[in-house]
Amino acid sequence: MTSLSSQSPSNPSTAAVQSLLDCLLTSHQFDPTQIKTDPESLEYWGKDWTKHFAPAASAIIFPKTTEQVQAIVLLANEHNIVLTPSGGRTGLSAGAVAANGEIVVSMDKMNQIGTFYPADRMVEIEAGVITEQLQQFAESKDLYYPVDFASAGSSQIGGNIGTNAGGIKVIRYGMTRQWIMGLTVVTGKGDILQLNRGMIKNATGYDLRQLFIGSEGTLGFVTHAQIKLERQPQDLNVMVLGMDSFNDVMNVLSAFQAQIDLTAFEFFDDVAVDKLMAHGQVQEPFESRTKFYTLLEFEAPYEPIMDKAMAIFEHCMTEGWVVDGVMSQSLAQAAELWKLREYISETISVFTPYKNDVSVLISYVPEFIAEIDHIVASNYPDFEVCWFGHIGDGNLHLNILKPENMSKDDFFSECQIVNKYVFETVQKYGGSVSAEHGVGMTKKPYLHYSRSETEIAYLREIKKVFDPNSIMNRGKVFDV
Repeated sequence: MTSLSSQSPSNPSTAAVQSLLDCLLTSHQFDPTQIKTDPESLEYWGKDWTKHFAPAASAIIFPKTTEQVQAIVLLANEHNIVLTPSGGRTGLSAGAVAANGEIVVSMDKMNQIGTFYPADRMVEIEAGVITEQLQQFAESKDLYYPVDFASAGSSQIGGNIGTNAGGIKVIRYGMTRQWIMGLTVVTGKGDILQLNRGMIKNATGYDLRQLFIGSEGTLGFVTHAQIKLERQPQDLNVMVLGMDSFNDVMNVLSAFQAQIDLTAFEFFDDVAVDKLMAHGQVQEPFESRTKFYTLLEFEAPYEPIMDKAMAIFEHCMTEGWVVDGVMSQSLAQAAELWKLREYISETISVFTPYKNDVSVLISYVPEFIAEIDHIVASNYPDFEVCWFGHIGDGNLHLNILKPENMSKDDFFSECQIVNKYVFETVQKYGGSVSAEHGVGMTKKPYLHYSRSETEIAYLREIKKVFDPNSIMNRGKVFDV
């Protein structure tokens, strides 16, 4: 383990950090491989996918047990050192960025799947388990973990819990919150709490488990979770449909939802398709080019369901809502159609997009998108906008693409101005400035557009109860 270098005045003292690390090694059964202070490690584990803040961690610690997490927290209180949780670091709100000398607590070594309860359809796991690892375990038991998104191969369940992650199946299965039956957490005081213990029915007062879900590590750190699993979906079918107006998108959603239980209803626009085709990794879904596209998925284990789906599609064509469409004929074709939606983020990443992850009531989506398009076109005619998202649950991803002849700093500066107009519109429709990526640092200045000052005051008081010294991910969600 290398010695720590000097730090800025706002960071903890080198002596305090070194004292904490030495104490872990000598008194709490940590071995040297559980601590990293070299520059490469501080850079790698000190940040998430956000590009707005430079990492500046003091050290990275890899606990192996809940008791080791507790030891870290108790020592951090004693030395007044702030801790930042680190999972798969796939977040987009800087919730896992250590920008001010924090010690990063990585759950990478707490990655074991524990007891499986067949009758309960439940499994106990450690916080560092990768989302895809949990999905594969469920499949091995002929069950299903439905929370799914593009980063499932690297995101960790602890981080998913911290941000109440959503993804592409929310319309049918809900957010991460719906699948958490119990939690073990270490609070900011250093107490170990076992919350709900996996029970379906538990009417014994406040459900503290729900406070920690979505709290972004500001109240304490999740170390274990009891996860509910579901039966596997049968005979999933995928349709991709093209429409020329957003009202048509909403008409199609209403038509299918009235008769079929959809597992997904995604949308993307023609800009996204243009970028996908230029990138060359996916094929055109059909010959026609339209303004908007939807991808919908549903189970059809019985022939009458498929007949009903085809009848709805034909009705939508007759009404003029759908210009063209295609349906998968095999699981392989379904996977290929899903690439149209799943590859968008990767494809547009070369354009340094300024991303906003917002939500409004589904009923307001057409008017909301029209207003945002007008705002961007009026104020920044040179900016190209790419829309995609989970239209079935009102979650929209607004991506403003950087012009080629503009520097990243100038572009982000201009987008900060756009943000004000965007979030004022979110507030107008009673929506959320962060639908599924948390608040972190990037959305913190805009929290008041979704939460009242009274609500935020209550949030601060709740944090004081669990984290009186404000050592848990300080500077995220709100300032204390």
